[in-house]
Amino acid sequence: MDYRRVYESGGCYFFTVVTARRRPLFASASAVSHLRAAFRVVRGRYPFQTQCAVVLPDHLHCIWSLPKDDADFSLRWQLIKSYVSRRMPDDRPVWQPRFWEHLIRDETDLAHHLDYIHFNPVKHGYVQRAQAWPFSSIHRYIADGRYPADWGEYGAPNIPEDIGYE
Repeated sequence: MDYRRVYESGGCYFFTVVTARRRPLFASASAVSHLRAAFRVVRGRYPFQTQCAVVLPDHLHCIWSLPKDDADFSLRWQLIKSYVSRRMPDDRPVWQPRFWEHLIRDETDLAHHLDYIHFNPVKHGYVQRAQAWPFSSIHRYIADGRYPADWGEYGAPNIPEDIGYE
């Protein structure tokens, strides 16, 4: 398969990154702390804004906005994966070699992907309510008033079927 990535300076992207052999390497807060540190370190050298994120035991989803003159999300992921891998020496390999990205097209596309990310722990059966998952930006979205406090408690949000990157 000849897969070509779409690089758009200043783009907003949805990502799915998966652990090697889908091992649950991020089931603990200490492992997730390595990932958070990697984001901070890489963002310090190569800026990006994390719009939202969820970290599940065997994969993560996030949406990034890149600076207007920069499109190199691949370098950022390479550095993040390397940082985490060096700190989890007993769990090699940590990552699947690739990752999946989607260029967000418009506000509706963004809204669908935000909902997909925040509902993902419920979809996978880890929790009954999205707010119960500790490693999610949903807490910030509720605190900022972007989602109501009971968001997603009465069923899955309206997420198009073609959003499914697991």
